[in-house]
Amino acid sequence: MEKLIDDKDWKTLTLFLPTGWEEKAEQFGVLKRKRKIKTPSDLLRILLIHLADNCSLKEAVVRAKYGGIAEISAVALLKKIKISSEWFRWMCNELLLKRGIDIIPPKDFIKYNIKSVDASVISEPGSTGTDWRLHYCIELFGLKCDQFIISRQEKGESFVNFKITPNDLIIGDRAYGRYNGMKYIQDRGGYFISRFKNKAFTLYDKADIKFNLLEKLKSLEVGQIIEIEAMIGIDKTNRLPLRIIAIKKSDKQAELSIRKVKREQKKKQRKLNQETLDYHRYIILLTSLPKEIKADRILELYRLRWQIEIKFKYLKSIFGLGHLPKEDEESAKSWLHGKLFVALLSQAIVDECHLFSPWGYPY
Repeated sequence: MEKLIDDKDWKTLTLFLPTGWEEKAEQFGVLKRKRKIKTPSDLLRILLIHLADNCSLKEAVVRAKYGGIAEISAVALLKKIKISSEWFRWMCNELLLKRGIDIIPPKDFIKYNIKSVDASVISEPGSTGTDWRLHYCIELFGLKCDQFIISRQEKGESFVNFKITPNDLIIGDRAYGRYNGMKYIQDRGGYFISRFKNKAFTLYDKADIKFNLLEKLKSLEVGQIIEIEAMIGIDKTNRLPLRIIAIKKSDKQAELSIRKVKREQKKKQRKLNQETLDYHRYIILLTSLPKEIKADRILELYRLRWQIEIKFKYLKSIFGLGHLPKEDEESAKSWLHGKLFVALLSQAIVDECHLFSPWGYPY
């Protein structure tokens, strides 16, 4: 069969892959049987058709066939996805190292199992329009998928959706900043870092007196950090002690954040009060970590979490989640690792554009 695609583009793409990626495919056993797919290069090309171009398994194998790569069935491709999880994860880690991002936790966080949680809506393709929600948890250093849950959309984002073990440090965005979820983690010997969610609970000082957080933040200068010991509660008896860490955004970033939330709420036909808008002038974190870990270090850890998550969110918006294997845990985890790999590989290519020279890529 005559090839309908040009290999030159693929050879250029491989310049961005980590050194030793083909040998690692053999080491991780993704090519135990070579009847249909004979090389790591051919396998990765087919996997990227599925992962990066959001093709179904059936469409991916048809493209591979008419592209002259290999002839396999959709079932065979799914089996390859299942066994490629650690290969994808290794390439993710190597791409992070190439960008200068350390995958070993900093010394002050070394005793914690640092995990990042998030969720995304999955819309089924076709006429049914059924919506599901993917709740996933990844190890922040190592990018290993720790656990995931597929639920109906009605099941909201919460820390209580995940299993917690002692010394787990769970990081979540504003949607996770609720009393029940944070108490759930603390009761199981874990720790949390979460964005502050306005009106999700009542704030109390150490004397058990209610206070307005915004009043304490108004005197901050841009870039200035404040730390407040507080307690939160949702009734008259139960209190959860924590640390509030906040930093004021620049005027430009604050206005961007405010405009964004206004657009979002307008689409949902919800009204915004001034207090909520004022909170968008700050990054506010809630944490149960001990005082030995300084406020600036906690902000830096959250910043690192966000850099990784934003790439995955970017990929979700472009490549979609409609073809996630929903019933098989092994293939779903591998699919998630593959999506992270596509995100990091895309970023490596974008980064190189800033250094591009007339004679080509320097790899």
